[in-house]
Amino acid sequence: MTKVVASIEARMGSTRLPGKVLMEIEGQPALQRLITRLKKCRCLDGIVLATSTASADDELANWAKSLGLSCYRGSEDDVLQRVVYAHQMMNSDVIVEVTGDCPLLDSEIIDLGIETFLANDCDVVTNARYPSYPQGADVQVFRADALAYVASNIDDPAVREHVSLYFYENPSLYRIIHLIAPLAQRAPNIRLQLDYAEDLAFIREVYRQLEFKYGACFGLTEILTLLRKSPEIALINADCKEKLIR
Repeated sequence: MTKVVASIEARMGSTRLPGKVLMEIEGQPALQRLITRLKKCRCLDGIVLATSTASADDELANWAKSLGLSCYRGSEDDVLQRVVYAHQMMNSDVIVEVTGDCPLLDSEIIDLGIETFLANDCDVVTNARYPSYPQGADVQVFRADALAYVASNIDDPAVREHVSLYFYENPSLYRIIHLIAPLAQRAPNIRLQLDYAEDLAFIREVYRQLEFKYGACFGLTEILTLLRKSPEIALINADCKEKLIR
């Protein structure tokens, strides 16, 4: 049986918004919000937190332990190797790469990525390379042995930092399926990820508006419907795109 595991890359030392992954969103840490959504996925067999051995991440590791969440601690800078070791610990066959700054991730999109991967003869399934979904609604799925090969053979610092980069830079070596959002969910300029204080304010407001009505795992459809009805909410973090460019 193929074991599909999501790894969450997270640490406390963000330069833009330190400690963001444990910041409170309507009564729960951001990372708890993400984990709740991942646990709703039908196609996942496990979740592992991949954090660093830096002392700043002791709090994160202790928090994971308090939840009974599997946690692997490795290099702060060599994220690729950290993720590979985390999945070796979990005996994963298929990796779902997740970053800890996505507390609005849609479980249906994760399941779509996994189902597409398992139903096709491919190496990678992604919606992150050609922007069509909102930022922070990403899914990336690939074989654990393929990532282990990259970790063992490629020393490029950019590849060591950006886990799946080598796949995308070498499309002749890998069979990649690119998921494009349906028209109703096509909103690549909308930010659902947590990088800045404005993003935090935006995410908190989305949860405040939608959780009571739909529960904690409301999806992308509900988010985009809210933003169409109340476009002022999307303005809360609209300038963060320019911050990232600068």
